[in-house]
Amino acid sequence: MNQSADTITAIATPPGKGAVAIVRISGPEAEAISRAMTSVAPRERQARLCRFIGADGGDIDQGLMLFFPGPRSFTGEDVVELHGHGGTVVSDSLLAAVLERGARLAEPGEFALRAFLNNKLDLAQAEAIADLIDSGSQLAARAALRSLEGRFSDQVHALQASLTQLRVQIEAWLDFPDEELDLDDIVQLTSRFDSTRSQLDSLLASARQGAVLRSGLSVVIAGPPNAGKSSLMNQLAGYDAAIVTHIPGTTRDPLKEHISLDGLPINLVDTAGLRESSDLVESEGIRRSFAAVRRADRLLWVVDIEAKLAVVAAEINREFTDGPEATIIQNKLDLVDEVPREQEIAGMPVISLSALTGEGLPLLIAHLKRLAGFTDTGGGTVSARTRHIDGLKRARDSLQRARTQLVDSRALELAAEELRGAQVALSEITGELTSDDLLGEIFGSFCIGK
Repeated sequence: MNQSADTITAIATPPGKGAVAIVRISGPEAEAISRAMTSVAPRERQARLCRFIGADGGDIDQGLMLFFPGPRSFTGEDVVELHGHGGTVVSDSLLAAVLERGARLAEPGEFALRAFLNNKLDLAQAEAIADLIDSGSQLAARAALRSLEGRFSDQVHALQASLTQLRVQIEAWLDFPDEELDLDDIVQLTSRFDSTRSQLDSLLASARQGAVLRSGLSVVIAGPPNAGKSSLMNQLAGYDAAIVTHIPGTTRDPLKEHISLDGLPINLVDTAGLRESSDLVESEGIRRSFAAVRRADRLLWVVDIEAKLAVVAAEINREFTDGPEATIIQNKLDLVDEVPREQEIAGMPVISLSALTGEGLPLLIAHLKRLAGFTDTGGGTVSARTRHIDGLKRARDSLQRARTQLVDSRALELAAEELRGAQVALSEITGELTSDDLLGEIFGSFCIGK
């Protein structure tokens, strides 16, 4: 990831036809390039109607120019946006004219990286930009917006402040080793440890919820042929995503759909019926189905209502010893005089339903939400990633070890060191302490114009 102070540019709108195409410029030459492009002096934070001029002096388009001088801009540098008419030819011509005047093409995420390096936002906020763009539901978008606004970072900073207070007290005792620790002081400090732990646990729960909203739950539907897998796929998707026939082997390749169940993002995969087959195409589909199952977070194994559940559970445990945990879906409830229910066989959840009529589907949706630890009532959920959760867990574990060293051993030096470790783990979340490799990995996943 290039961190030089040269001027960068990129198209900031999606490719293809549209009403508007935006070319963004950031860096020390942004204003000069905009003057050369328009023969007009830009005005701070005002839209100016002007002609966009190519390097050969010919007109490219007519549109708006906006100027945001640094440091009061997204990147903290001078930023210019050229708003032209949408379309590949116009936007490419505008970009080429900017490049010919001395800017270079931005790398993925480089605008956001410059905003981070110029202290316009921290690392968690920068990641929230990408999460907001990629959000697959309104709940996910709201969680990403909270993180972008700094709510996640504010809670991390509040934890940092609490840890600092704990360290100050312990360091003060270390500076005066001749003074014995008073029991009341230990009790008071222990209470502050517990309060900080409670804060950490609350933020960790919110982050886990945010991670589910961001990434979704990967669910694979599998089972024998004609058990109703594709019908279940269609019921969950809400439309005919899969072809349903009475002919075994209709589904060949795994069929993938991204859906939302009561706000919970689900990456759903319908697979070929698993059986012995001499058909080369069907055999390949079955092989891919086994591979999809092993990559999933949860397996929904669909069987007929008459199937012997104990035998089915044993078969799943035998076939997928290295796979995800499974839920047995006892389908075709419409053929018998029974009501939907949830039970357990050999430690494996079983849900009876009808994929044809949808009866019992709410039981399955509630089951999947419980598995994901998902609730749609928490207004404080923030967008989070695996690395954030890992940092919070490491901070929590260090805090707990520090408490043990203080209460059980009176080992103040070790307690202080564990508290320092907790602060380091939290600092990695906001980017106060981070490596260039991590920055490259994070910002490299952004789109070019961001």
